[in-house]
Amino acid sequence: MGSPAFATPALQRLAERYDVVGVVTQPDRPAGRGREMTPPPVKDLAGRLGIPVFQPESLRTPEAFERIRDWAPDVIVVTAFGQILRKNILDLPRQGCINIHGSILPRWRGASPVQAAILAGDTETGVTIMKMDTGVDTGAILATRRVAILATDTADTLGKRLAETGADLLIETLPGYLAGKLSGQPQDESLATYAGLIRKEEGLLDFSQPAETLERRIRAFNPWPSTWFFWRGQSIKVHAAHVLSDNEAVPGKRKIISGAPAIGTSTGWLVLDEIQPAGKKRMSGETFLHGVRGWESEDAHAM
Repeated sequence: MGSPAFATPALQRLAERYDVVGVVTQPDRPAGRGREMTPPPVKDLAGRLGIPVFQPESLRTPEAFERIRDWAPDVIVVTAFGQILRKNILDLPRQGCINIHGSILPRWRGASPVQAAILAGDTETGVTIMKMDTGVDTGAILATRRVAILATDTADTLGKRLAETGADLLIETLPGYLAGKLSGQPQDESLATYAGLIRKEEGLLDFSQPAETLERRIRAFNPWPSTWFFWRGQSIKVHAAHVLSDNEAVPGKRKIISGAPAIGTSTGWLVLDEIQPAGKKRMSGETFLHGVRGWESEDAHAM
């Protein structure tokens, strides 16, 4: 059970070593400017591997339960699936359900652990293989592996490393688990933190915040939901930026620093390295300045 690209390495590794009787993934959704119906990456991979695919809107229906029961799975592997599994599904496989989670549990339980780790300024994260229970990422831990967070990491680059690490750890852990040699360790509830769903509107940059906070948000929300601000009534998406400390910076004030556009924050300047004005392609900050006038004469929230 999985949906986005994060889940594809695990499916690939499983298919190379085990009999994968079926894949459960989210339904096709509209995507892109044309809003064309687009399959989840896991569906595409399953098709290439010749594995049957089931795309229920919900697992709560009797029909969904019966479809999975008919496959008679020994174990269900779940990673970034996008739906909560109820007890009837958790109890269905002979050896239960295990999950690949993109953090070192119990830190960053929930839907967006990769983004949460970057937002918090964590220097490391990792993956956890967990025996699932009815809670949200609360099950017994079977295995963990730590991964460093680089200063340049985005949710995309870090997520790709975690996906590969999780797939490798899954394959290392499964034999002992299936042989009954791994019972798992309970999580320490006193250390639990939660990473909820990210809303698109959270990508709007607030320049009254510290520059370091904004720079982490830009990386954490790349590629989705991205970050942006408004200037002259148009949104400008920010793909990359860096921080320049300056105690005299004024939140929202515009400046040109070393040929690049910069905006003041509560702790310094956020220098815009790569941006994308509405309706245009990605470009460097310097290229952007070549095509506009008045950058330094208006504040950051000018409409």
